[in-house]
Amino acid sequence: MIKGEIKKRIEKLKDEINYHNYLYHVLDNPSISDEAYDDLFKELRKLENDNPEFKTTDSPTQKTGGKAIDNFKKVKHQKKMLSLYDLKTKDEFKDWDTRVKKLIVEHNLKINGDIEYYCEYKFDGLSMALIYEDSKFILGATRGDGEIGEDVTENLKTIRTIPLKLFNEKQIKESLKKNKAEYLLEGIIANLKGRIEIRGEVIIDEKEFNRINREQKKKGLMVYANPRNLAAGSIRQLDPSITHDRKLTFNGYDLVTDMGQIKHSEAHIILEALGFMANNNINQACLGVQDVFKFYDEVLNKREKLDFEIDGIVVQADDIKTFNKLGLIGKGPRAGIAFKFPPIEGVTKVIDIKLQVGRTGVLTPVAFLNPIKIGGAKVTRSTLHNKEEIKRLNLKIGDTVVVTRSGDVIPKVLKVLVNLRTGKEKEFIMPDKCPLCNNKIVEDESGILVRCINKKCPGRNEGYLNHFVSRQAFDIKGLGDKILKKLIDECLVTDVSDLFDLEEGDLKVLERFGEKSSKNIIESINKSKTININKFIFALGILNIGKESAEVIANRLLELGDIKSPDDLLKLAKKLSKQDFDDLQDFGEKMAESVYEYFNNKYTLNLFDKLTKAGVNILTNKKIINQKLKNLKFLFTGELSTMSREKAQDKVKERGGIIKETVTKDLDYLVVGSEPGSKLEKAKKLGVKILNEEEFLKMVK
Repeated sequence: MIKGEIKKRIEKLKDEINYHNYLYHVLDNPSISDEAYDDLFKELRKLENDNPEFKTTDSPTQKTGGKAIDNFKKVKHQKKMLSLYDLKTKDEFKDWDTRVKKLIVEHNLKINGDIEYYCEYKFDGLSMALIYEDSKFILGATRGDGEIGEDVTENLKTIRTIPLKLFNEKQIKESLKKNKAEYLLEGIIANLKGRIEIRGEVIIDEKEFNRINREQKKKGLMVYANPRNLAAGSIRQLDPSITHDRKLTFNGYDLVTDMGQIKHSEAHIILEALGFMANNNINQACLGVQDVFKFYDEVLNKREKLDFEIDGIVVQADDIKTFNKLGLIGKGPRAGIAFKFPPIEGVTKVIDIKLQVGRTGVLTPVAFLNPIKIGGAKVTRSTLHNKEEIKRLNLKIGDTVVVTRSGDVIPKVLKVLVNLRTGKEKEFIMPDKCPLCNNKIVEDESGILVRCINKKCPGRNEGYLNHFVSRQAFDIKGLGDKILKKLIDECLVTDVSDLFDLEEGDLKVLERFGEKSSKNIIESINKSKTININKFIFALGILNIGKESAEVIANRLLELGDIKSPDDLLKLAKKLSKQDFDDLQDFGEKMAESVYEYFNNKYTLNLFDKLTKAGVNILTNKKIINQKLKNLKFLFTGELSTMSREKAQDKVKERGGIIKETVTKDLDYLVVGSEPGSKLEKAKKLGVKILNEEEFLKMVK
């Protein structure tokens, strides 16, 4: 063949193979055998290898994965990728529907009775934005924070349901004809040569998820908790060949480019015509609340039989003009929501109840369960909070129980199925001594909490370490429970100051610690050495001291002098008496006593000396404009329009005010933005002064 004929043959082969990929992977309806497909693929590959000048990035032969990359570049989305607010009950949905109708009227939009909604599955996956130029796939990016994502183009190219080249005019016509939507053809064709943006979700089905986890176990590697984690981890592989080997699926759910669609349902028809899996066979247009409920119930009933995980349905106004006109509230649209399914439950047996010692010495009973898979995750234990919870549940070792798990939260025992008892169940008896160190345990005044009084108890040490490295404290990334336990077992860490003495070589010799992971952990430790004073005090794990009271202590110490190191802080703290601490805002005798004792014992002196020598720096960021709001307590609820909540809280602090996290009788002001939560009603009942945003701004002007 001459060169011109070879080029034409390659183009025809590419279109033919892409079409059969679509039939096989998207529609699950192949029209040729695997052998015939392989012959087409081999011919294309040979022609491209013999004529490399005709090999292009949109060829099906390029889906096996490209060259590994060093990192992912940042990508700014031309149009923000929104989040959806959640609704969890039918009553909440009815209220939302009423609000949408009211907004439609307020915006002078037409409405005749019920709203036309478009309902689709809410896949539990990873949102993506795909960009095509001249019908060729050129860029794929993660959602990120909605405005800036990561460029994962090379990995997305390996996914079989993401076409490297959009369908041609003939294929588009066939698809539109099937869906009786030929009227959309003109708008699609007019845009094929330009820039097209498509959005959707990358997921992995249950079968593939289980296969990969079996392989991970054989290799002695980490198993993935759920399909979403695996999909996310697969997309963020630096080597695209790994992504290729994990059979991911892309489901299109939105068309950003205006191709003539006036309804969201039409966008799905266009997505299918372009060659994407758009789930038009399972999505449904619904007229009004009752139709939505019917679709919701049908999907909920077959949820467990699906090959992939979903956690609800997405509902939005089908009319695009209406959807856009109603705008946003916070980070989500007003005319679209995620209608979530109830928490997933399962039935299993309680094998044992053991006590876990926390950072303050509190002993927490934990139910060890017969392994059960709930919501895509294997559940083996559930916290029981305290001995009163065991009493309330009437729980015994050996009982059959109902366990629930919602999202990624810790599983919870809902109830005991007492009718299934055999008589062999055993009562749980709280011991007299700590199960770890054999020291005496005591009850608090309420008689609910039980605490080990040995401050050197190994359980307390491990719990304290977890608290110290947590996000709200020193925020040392990479140091999870298992790694910290390993460090303790290997005697590398006996108190928190030892963390700052670790070197890469200390970690690399440990089992399952690679060079890269060791380096990342050390870098994270070094980065954490500079810490805000509020976080530093909270990280110390002082008994009875939370985030709010840590901030109160910090403010008092800063009145005494400058603080740049742990030693500076301790010197100032030792100037205060027990009564001085008792006089602090919202402090009681017990809080004052625990703080005073902490800052005046030998262990703290040694610890602070080590932390200072390790190079820990304390940032105060103290900025006081005036004392106009001194000791006044503020709480915020809802979205503010002129500034972020964090900025508003800073304005209160800069004027001597105090930020609270919950509604209490002594709260002075509740500042209310748009879409306030339950805090508003509680504040009204307690007679708390309510401020709108305008009133608040006048107060801090």
